[in-house]
Amino acid sequence: MTEASKSEPIWIVYDGECPFCSNYVRMLNLRKALGDVRLVDARAGDPIVAEVVAKGYDLNEGMVLIDGERIYHGDACVNRLAMMSTASGVFNRLNAWVFRSETASRVLYPFLRAGRNATLSLLGRKKIDFGAEEAPGTR
Repeated sequence: MTEASKSEPIWIVYDGECPFCSNYVRMLNLRKALGDVRLVDARAGDPIVAEVVAKGYDLNEGMVLIDGERIYHGDACVNRLAMMSTASGVFNRLNAWVFRSETASRVLYPFLRAGRNATLSLLGRKKIDFGAEEAPGTR
């Protein structure tokens, strides 16, 4: 854990209309491991969403974890979350086993994103609307 994360909250910006994203961040039990964790639905208009988008991160391509000055997006985000979460519960142990590997995270994340996009489409939900500003490319 970084010095910044000890004094500042951890921010997770995710798609609140995606059932996978919402359940994933809820099931990780990060507050138990880290304390001050702020979950932000990217569709709710929180100012931090505009900051993330302005820095070039596309929230339709992946969730974001902000730990002090460090920003993790997509596969790097799930990798970092796996390393930060507790070992309690079957879900957290399985998540850690799979996603603590940067390589596994990088290889598997496109499938997770494709599943998210397919699910949103089947549910009739649109991608996140960033207003007048188009979402930038992924990093």
